[in-house]
Amino acid sequence: MTRILVLYYSSYGHVARMAQAVAAGVREAGASAVLKRVAELVPPEVAQRAGYARDDVPLARVDELPEYDGIVIGTPTRFGTMAAQMKNFLDQAGGLWMRDALVGRVGSVFTSTGSQHGGQEATLLSTQIVLQHLGMVVVGLPYAFKGQLRMDEITGGTPYGASTLAQNEDDGDRLPSENELAGARYQGRYVAQIAEALAGARARQRAA
Repeated sequence: MTRILVLYYSSYGHVARMAQAVAAGVREAGASAVLKRVAELVPPEVAQRAGYARDDVPLARVDELPEYDGIVIGTPTRFGTMAAQMKNFLDQAGGLWMRDALVGRVGSVFTSTGSQHGGQEATLLSTQIVLQHLGMVVVGLPYAFKGQLRMDEITGGTPYGASTLAQNEDDGDRLPSENELAGARYQGRYVAQIAEALAGARARQRAA
């Protein structure tokens, strides 16, 4: 069975909710979805004071990444780029890069911002650069997901990956909308389908 890792960092739970939706989409495609998170770098007392959400999802290890046919990364936006927690994790992948261990695997990204123009696309694109350095096949969220074309509501969603708006000025904290979750599920299905096709091609090549 095709195995997809949904790897994320989430401070307040918004990215975690999107990760659950991505994993649901992976399973809808008939693949195995594994949810894991990267370690928190903020001191516990600071995280508690800031109201960070508790998360009991298992921590990922860098050395396990080659076990998956695809990796979908979820990270909040921090000043237009990925969170330091995710960057710290990916910066430990030098050994995998040296061995070409992730070449040909599918890589994809989703994100969350605190405003409509908070750097969603910059975060998705800059994170994709890391995946390309690792030799991964980058997959986004195609316009075949028609929720990207909606103009009747404020919503995340880009061709580079699913996204959500974590808050707005009027209502304060905002959870991912149904349209944003639908985009995340679509992305999970799409990644799983492409990963399955590529895994099959690798298997045929090894057997030849």
